[in-house]
Amino acid sequence: MIGWLVLSLFPLRVARARGLAVTAALTVILSAIITTLVASPASDPVGGAAVGASAQRVIVLCAPGYPGNTLQAQPTMDAFAKSAAHAAGWPEGKFGGVYYETEKGGVNRLAADDAAMALVPLPFFLKHGARLGLKPRLEIVQDSGGTEVWSLVAKKGAIASPASLDGWELTGKPGYAPLFVRGPVLRAWGAVPATTRITFSAGILSVLRRAAAGEKIAAILDGEQTASLAALPFANDLEVVARSKPLPVSVLCIVRDHLAPAEAEALVKALLRLHETEEGKGVLKTMRIERFLPVDAKRLEAAQRAFKESATPAE
Repeated sequence: MIGWLVLSLFPLRVARARGLAVTAALTVILSAIITTLVASPASDPVGGAAVGASAQRVIVLCAPGYPGNTLQAQPTMDAFAKSAAHAAGWPEGKFGGVYYETEKGGVNRLAADDAAMALVPLPFFLKHGARLGLKPRLEIVQDSGGTEVWSLVAKKGAIASPASLDGWELTGKPGYAPLFVRGPVLRAWGAVPATTRITFSAGILSVLRRAAAGEKIAAILDGEQTASLAALPFANDLEVVARSKPLPVSVLCIVRDHLAPAEAEALVKALLRLHETEEGKGVLKTMRIERFLPVDAKRLEAAQRAFKESATPAE
């Protein structure tokens, strides 16, 4: 996130985006832009913890770099939590949900005692999972598929090999987790030099313009962003330099031991069959999710290894 849940979380009228030229935040789940947006306060990483606090247990969704905020997402989060609780046979009010668009906000909320589950994009899980006690159980299948392929895009002919990235900047939504970029995204292509800066950027269109103009900067794009490159007027000046292997989009995790084992199993089983009910199917469709599946342990473990093995002295 994740790849992944963001504008579709909000009960707002939306219009389909057309290519990266329309919005710099296109993703598989972010394939729309807000055309009617009611002003609301920005979410506060700490104060926002009050949202969903009336529930005994809370699922925290966090997607750093995506638009929207906690308050805007709350109606859809309420509907999702209600459907999940109903499928698990839990009483109303026992399970709630909350969304954060910032890394800090999600980390802080997941540290709270009532945070029982987390639905987070793979970069967030790899960076924070061990410290927050996140135990992966499920992964999402989107309307576009169950995996994500990330691409490194730069000016055509500028990068011949990983060594060419000496002194470059690589930027994109997963940039808040540099080891994710060095490891799962690019490790199979080759070792990225320690002198390469990896940064976070939610808006990618300006990055692509700079790359096309010849600056030493490259963009890290998800699958839909990459597919939209052809729509850019300067597309012929860019090329995909490297692609990752298919990776999980987002993982659903149990948080530490905040749920009793029997409760955790009941909720996991409920989410696995949520798409089978009209209520659950409708909520998932709103979130651009088709269904949940058991986590692909082999694929996830490979990503974890690549992440850990890609540490540099500076990171």
